[in-house]
Amino acid sequence: MKPLSDRTRLIASATKRGAGRRPVNPPIERASTMLSDQPEWMRDPSLGPVYGLDGGSAARALRGALADLEGAHQVHLTPSGLSAVTVPLLALLKPGDEVLTTDALYGPSRRFLTRHMAARGVTTRFHPAEADSAAVADLIGERTRLVLIESPTSLTFEMLDVPALAQACRARGVLTVMDNTWAAGLAFKPLAHGVDVSVQALTKYVAGHSDVLMGSIAAADPAISRVVAETVEDLGWHVSPDDAWLALRGLRTLPVRYAEQGRSGLEVARWLAARPEVARVLHPALPDAPGHDLWTRDYAGSAGLVGVVMQGGDTASAHALMSALSLFGLGYSWGGFESLITHETPQLTMRAHPPALEGALLRLHVGLENPADLIVDLEVGLAAWRDAL
Repeated sequence: MKPLSDRTRLIASATKRGAGRRPVNPPIERASTMLSDQPEWMRDPSLGPVYGLDGGSAARALRGALADLEGAHQVHLTPSGLSAVTVPLLALLKPGDEVLTTDALYGPSRRFLTRHMAARGVTTRFHPAEADSAAVADLIGERTRLVLIESPTSLTFEMLDVPALAQACRARGVLTVMDNTWAAGLAFKPLAHGVDVSVQALTKYVAGHSDVLMGSIAAADPAISRVVAETVEDLGWHVSPDDAWLALRGLRTLPVRYAEQGRSGLEVARWLAARPEVARVLHPALPDAPGHDLWTRDYAGSAGLVGVVMQGGDTASAHALMSALSLFGLGYSWGGFESLITHETPQLTMRAHPPALEGALLRLHVGLENPADLIVDLEVGLAAWRDAL
């Protein structure tokens, strides 16, 4: 029988037979204490969770569906996307180790490395954002224990040959952790390409409605999964049953939403690329984008995130453009049903080597609105940008 697609499997796990009459979605179980009928059953995890921290039916169903999607031995849940990144670092690193990662790393992840981990004897080296996978592998040193991968990177969307880098790291005995939020565990499968740990912010595309904070950690190696599980347990991380239920609900429709937002994002990106006010558009699905060949080879879709480098401009003109819009919300995060816009030039200053851009950097998240309506809205914004110059 032909293997089922992700789109079908994410729904089929909800309708699988053999559990008797039941609702399609698991119940929300709000509980701290779990009762047992016999004293000898109280510490037996095979009978279900022994305490509320272990998670109820919704959390277990979410973990199972994500493990199937990611091809993982197990998936562990954390209260935010950032904690999904930080837990593997805490679990897998010790004083004296070094992390190698991109200079374009997500800001809060960078802060955790340079503040929390540095204070505990773990150092970080940041490779140039534009470095290819061979150049990154050449930077691995004697103390390098882990390579933290973002591809595409935050804000400027540089791409790496992840399979090649993962293979090079494995040959050197170096672990790899990839923040795969952009691909949502759907358009790219890190574990299938040799990465040791795949993390993502379920806050974004999986939950999909801008009302949940959550992260996931997926590993194929049972030994790595066990260490991660112990760290989650030791930290006392827990996701609420209501949030787990909401994330599971979002996961069922993820393939449809992701594909639609990817198509709309590309339509908006193409329109922006032809505008005289725009110097360039940063989106790996565009044919002339750096890394487009890697995206074409390895990815089954694209997120609705679009980086826009303006022709000149400053904070005032960027804010004028943003203020003139009516359909793009002014807010951080992405992956929800709504379109958003942010001004990202200030964030570039934390990099060791900020990119040389022609003007202000804006980031658009394209939601589920009609892209034609979004383009009309952007026309108004670009007029306001011109007036503010």
